[in-house]
Amino acid sequence: MTTKLYTKDEIVEKAKEIAHMIANTEEVDFFKKAEEQINENQYVREKIASLKTLQKQAVNFQHLGKEKALKLVEDKIAKVEEEIDEVPIVQQFKQSQIDVNNLLQLVSNAIANNVTNEIIETTGGDLLRGETGSKVRNSQPGSCS
Repeated sequence: MTTKLYTKDEIVEKAKEIAHMIANTEEVDFFKKAEEQINENQYVREKIASLKTLQKQAVNFQHLGKEKALKLVEDKIAKVEEEIDEVPIVQQFKQSQIDVNNLLQLVSNAIANNVTNEIIETTGGDLLRGETGSKVRNSQPGSCS
């Protein structure tokens, strides 16, 4: 029995299919809706604009070596960030980012684990020990190296 060998292009094509599937999950759908609600929220938009201005000031004060002014601006930045984080839709958006990242990590881990397991199995290895067949064969007592 011969195993089909795949090309990089075929694998990338399958990856695009998986990406399409992920992009059409509840997690990503919720992420998009939450982002849209944030962009429509006047209060959040104003806070973000204020944050950007403060961040520019911080960069300028840092560049000029004005430590006291920098510290004051950094405190203001932290306060505005807290105010933004208190908005429920922002909390939901951040949670949706975590959910999407967890889904991506789950897929990545599933691929990595299955590739490893398949290598071990197709070489006649030991899944429980996580060793390929060549390692198992070469670790047997009395084997010649």
